[in-house]
Amino acid sequence: MARGDLDRYDPLYTFEDFNAGGAEDEDDPSSMSLVSHLEELRWRIFKSLIAVAIGTIIAFIFREQIVHFLETPLPKTAYNALGDSKDSRPVVTGIMEGFTVMLMVSIVAGVMMALPVILYQAWAFISPGLYRHEKSAAIPFIFIGIILFALGVSLGFTVLRYPVEWLVTFAASSFRELVSAGSYFTFVAFFILVFGLIFELPLVLTFMAQVGLISVETLEKKRANAHIGMWIASCFVTPGADLYSPIFIGVALSVLYELTIIFIKLTHRFWPAAAAD
Repeated sequence: MARGDLDRYDPLYTFEDFNAGGAEDEDDPSSMSLVSHLEELRWRIFKSLIAVAIGTIIAFIFREQIVHFLETPLPKTAYNALGDSKDSRPVVTGIMEGFTVMLMVSIVAGVMMALPVILYQAWAFISPGLYRHEKSAAIPFIFIGIILFALGVSLGFTVLRYPVEWLVTFAASSFRELVSAGSYFTFVAFFILVFGLIFELPLVLTFMAQVGLISVETLEKKRANAHIGMWIASCFVTPGADLYSPIFIGVALSVLYELTIIFIKLTHRFWPAAAAD
């Protein structure tokens, strides 16, 4: 058996190499072997982690300002461990909780600050396998994704005071609420993250349309059912039972759904090659 035939049984031999008869262009990123792809993925992840670490360090330096800012949704009538109604700060119940909460808040803030780098590294890893029109659309999608995530986080923080106030005052006549720092900031991180991810809906559906999983005609045809389903889902994705949070999320989902249809139509207009490829 010839040497070239033996190479084809190498598990690290790429599918592109097999079709090309074993000729590999080392300058072509799409012809990289599995080991090369894994090595590149490792470096992309490493660079993303470095960006997260730098963002975390910066956030940790300003940890007190960030924590005080995130405490603003707490009702002023909430009691701390000493029963002081003028002090609405969360309490810590262990010697390590104060440090771990500060570290958690810093990491979450660091991830948010590193989001542009993370998205760019993800795009740089998958870009060799994209068509030319898909590469040209990737950069605008990254910027739009960052903007949408920021808008979602901002809206989530604006709405946050409603479920927090409802949860804190729900059993105030029967119990004295002791808001621990760990439970409060975990709740805040989850709530804000939900809003941030929800606002990525237009990009997710637009990407699905670009790869042929859905079409704008399907979205328009199923518009009524989709809006009903999203409003029902908005009642369950937010913790707490306040009236305002589901309304904000329901309105946001409906607006984002209609925005998705516009996005898909714009991508087909500015990147008509998507249909041809």
